[in-house]
Amino acid sequence: MKINWGTGIVIGFVVFISFILYMVVTMLTDKEYNHDLVTEKYYEKGTLYQEEIDAETNTQLLSENVKISNNREGILITFPEDLDPSNIKGTVSFYRPSNKNLDFDLPIVLSRNTLLIPDNRLLEGRWDIKVDWTYEGVHYLNKDKTTY
Repeated sequence: MKINWGTGIVIGFVVFISFILYMVVTMLTDKEYNHDLVTEKYYEKGTLYQEEIDAETNTQLLSENVKISNNREGILITFPEDLDPSNIKGTVSFYRPSNKNLDFDLPIVLSRNTLLIPDNRLLEGRWDIKVDWTYEGVHYLNKDKTTY
């Protein structure tokens, strides 16, 4: 049987459309291809973005920044020495880009100017750390990325 060029074009279109339909159905139904938003309540958080910018600006005006470092016991967060630790309030948020089930928040409770996140709370890999804190009514925000 001889196939002319018109029949070949129709066969090509049918094969292409079948491939596209297969890919669309696979992407929509397979749980492996789960495409969630980066954060829950994405649009509500977007409206609070100016407050974050102001808090980051306040952080840059400090004489010393918050330091985040890795050690054997876990991740150590060090606040500026010239601040009274009893007046520092807020939360530390750990965000794992690869798995939202590993995300967690911790309240900031200080006796000295350091906060240790123990090793047993952390898995190896990349963490996005957000230190959201207030000191004497002024809002501060530090964002950092680390690999533990």
